[in-house]
Amino acid sequence: MTAFRFTLITDGSSDKILLPVLKWLLKTWLPDVSLQERWVDFGSLPNRPITLEGKIVRAIQTYPCDILFIHRDAEREPFQQRVQEIEKAYQQAKIYLPNDSLPYHICVIPVRMSEAWFLFNENAIRQASGNLNGKIKLHLPAIKEIEDMPDPKKELYALLEHSSELTGRKLKNFNPAKQIHRMAENIDDFSPLRALSAFQRLEADVRTWVEL
Repeated sequence: MTAFRFTLITDGSSDKILLPVLKWLLKTWLPDVSLQERWVDFGSLPNRPITLEGKIVRAIQTYPCDILFIHRDAEREPFQQRVQEIEKAYQQAKIYLPNDSLPYHICVIPVRMSEAWFLFNENAIRQASGNLNGKIKLHLPAIKEIEDMPDPKKELYALLEHSSELTGRKLKNFNPAKQIHRMAENIDDFSPLRALSAFQRLEADVRTWVEL
């Protein structure tokens, strides 16, 4: 089986939840490939890079790979503006790297923020809340409404807390940020995200790379 390495650069540590999404996409298009993934924890590195250009250089130097995924949340900026920011940083980073070390790169730009891509799976939310068999009603947004939500992270946190059915001190001690990572690992099918424009672009870019 062919071994394949990919590295993910993210805006922040919470965006590490994108790894299962990328693994699912790659296995969809490369089912016979063995994957080795890396998420770059810049906070653990000496002389932590600050700029996106610096992060790209350090990521490639630290974790050589076949493909580099570069994440930015769109938040309130147009999708294309984020693409241009990434492409500009990548071109600048190339100056400091030998040509034979440059991996193919793909932009990962969820509309608003990464958490938007995890609002579709009720079972995973219940499981991550620690109350898989809970009966309380969860009002998940329709998949096509997700990209229009002003704060999907807040919505996902609220769903996890509501699903837990915890009250008082136990609810106060509940950490939805931590549980989101557990939730991401519990989803084995991200195909519903194909209804979202940002995910469609990501999958199209992965398919383009596969077909090179």
